Amino acid sequence: MTLTEQVAKRIIKKLLNGDDYRIEIVTLINADFLQFSIDFFKKVVEAKISNQELTTDWYKFVFLNSELDKTDIAINSGLNMKTIGNMFHTTKKDVVIDASNEHYDSLYAAIQALIENEDELDLILTIKLNGVSVDLNLSESLIVVNALAVKRAALRGGLWSTAGKRVEKPLMHTLCELYSVPRSNFKFHIKGIDTEKSFQREIDFFLVNDEKNYKCEVKLMGKGNPESADAVIARDSRIFVADKLSDTNKAQLETLNVEWVELRDKIGFRKFKSVLENLQISHQELNESDLDQQITSIFEKIFS
Repeated sequence: MTLTEQVAKRIIKKLLNGDDYRIEIVTLINADFLQFSIDFFKKVVEAKISNQELTTDWYKFVFLNSELDKTDIAINSGLNMKTIGNMFHTTKKDVVIDASNEHYDSLYAAIQALIENEDELDLILTIKLNGVSVDLNLSESLIVVNALAVKRAALRGGLWSTAGKRVEKPLMHTLCELYSVPRSNFKFHIKGIDTEKSFQREIDFFLVNDEKNYKCEVKLMGKGNPESADAVIARDSRIFVADKLSDTNKAQLETLNVEWVELRDKIGFRKFKSVLENLQISHQELNESDLDQQITSIFEKIFS
């Protein structure tokens, strides 16, 4: 599950224009989910055709097979890896297999009980592949629908998280390029920091002045998200860039002496100029002419 460079570029452009970027993520979720659904239905057809003589549950026999990847086993059973990790504090494969089988058995029993209570309802899901069709009864259909619902939820969580992580550094890099900040005045990494034992993995970007390294925090979050000040305190950040900030967020940050930029504000990313001025970071005035072309040229540089 990856966020393509083209989508990252579109997200950054929307952020700089003060537009809502979320439709890009929703589009990705839909595309990935629909492709997964098609592939999954193909596997269902092949599995049922190949195992028509099974007297046991063919779905469990095929889709909870221990030879499969543990993530697939969990999804097929109606669980996701995060839930298993929270429940058992581990996602080792043997734990995932046991948890998935137990959950599937409970789910299957619940579906059977539901069908008995709703005996006036019937459903046949017909899937055709290469001229061959198979019918899924009500219980089989509900198992498949549940697996698809869990997969969509997993895609949604993963892609929203990926979106933020993938655009943080290029967004800050783009801002620096727009204001012609010299390369010596911003860094992606700081030498001498042990990435396995310190905050380095959590820091998005650094602005530099006279050997002072100012940590930058980027959050593509909704208005009023209470974690803003907490994140800054935990990581000792000096600059905070966000999609939206509430008045409370801004007051918190100013109390902490943290420079902030709200991309959806009236002046949007242009407040970055005052950040550079306040921290005495070398820069030039923004050239307002043909910003779209400037951003496109910057993308060609930083995404090359």
